[in-house]
Amino acid sequence: MTADRRTFLQSVAGLAGLLHFARLDGWANVNLEAAKTPAIACNQYTWHTFYQRQGRNWSADLDASLADFAQSGITGYEPSANSADEIQALGPLLKKHRLEMHSLYVNSTLHKADEAAQTLATATAIAEAAQPLGARIMVTNPSPIKWGSGEDKTDEQLAIQAENLNRLGAELKKRGLTLAYHTHDIEMRNAAREFHHMMLATDPANVSLCLDVHWIYRGSGNSQVALFDIVKLYGKRITELHLRQSKNGVWAETFGEGDIDYARLARELKTLGIRPHLVLEQCIEKQSPNTMDAVTAHRQDLQAVKVVFGV
Repeated sequence: MTADRRTFLQSVAGLAGLLHFARLDGWANVNLEAAKTPAIACNQYTWHTFYQRQGRNWSADLDASLADFAQSGITGYEPSANSADEIQALGPLLKKHRLEMHSLYVNSTLHKADEAAQTLATATAIAEAAQPLGARIMVTNPSPIKWGSGEDKTDEQLAIQAENLNRLGAELKKRGLTLAYHTHDIEMRNAAREFHHMMLATDPANVSLCLDVHWIYRGSGNSQVALFDIVKLYGKRITELHLRQSKNGVWAETFGEGDIDYARLARELKTLGIRPHLVLEQCIEKQSPNTMDAVTAHRQDLQAVKVVFGV
């Protein structure tokens, strides 16, 4: 999925059931900056996986794709972007379909000094285009050495990456956006050295955390112990959640009951006094059930997330 996401970004043309959980009364009353964002959003890549299963191309006709997105009832859209031009082209479509963009996903290469400068220039240009459209959070997952190689970054590369991540966060802050560090499973290898160093070697004022719940879970060997330890360690830095559920280790078709105790996660975040931006990323993989289309699945997702987070 991680490599596919980057392939998807590079190929974008132009822009290219309810849970049986107790409602968490009072969650929506937490008075924090994140309250300015829509209660629930959804990532672009999620829809790409559903479209791909149906032999369709999400980016072939973005106008029609966003019309489908709007039919789900979800009003928050988190696009993936490669350039400021893509964001500028997206603006009229967001307005047409009455969608809000309070966050966006941008790839980055930060462990190489010679490529980091270009990443910072591109990301800040995207931020300048996105901020007038309502964007407040930029999510980034620094690229690995090589997808699928199993090669890990050296200590020197991790130090360079953390320095550049912090620099990017500082530049985005000047432009009115918060940088949210995101991981997949790669960063959890070797005692999660890459993940922990990015958190410990950056300034919380510049770098927050987009907790991709299932990638933390899967990357730590399908461990809720590891997931909730990370919430204890870095919970105050979480500004966004990427929400995905699995059953018996396989990504479910809809967000619901499964391997991860999301009701517990919601309770613990409420206890910490934070209200992250909620972004659905209920992607599907080859082994996932195939019983419904994207619109139907996301309508169910929306209602389920409302129940578990009480929004």
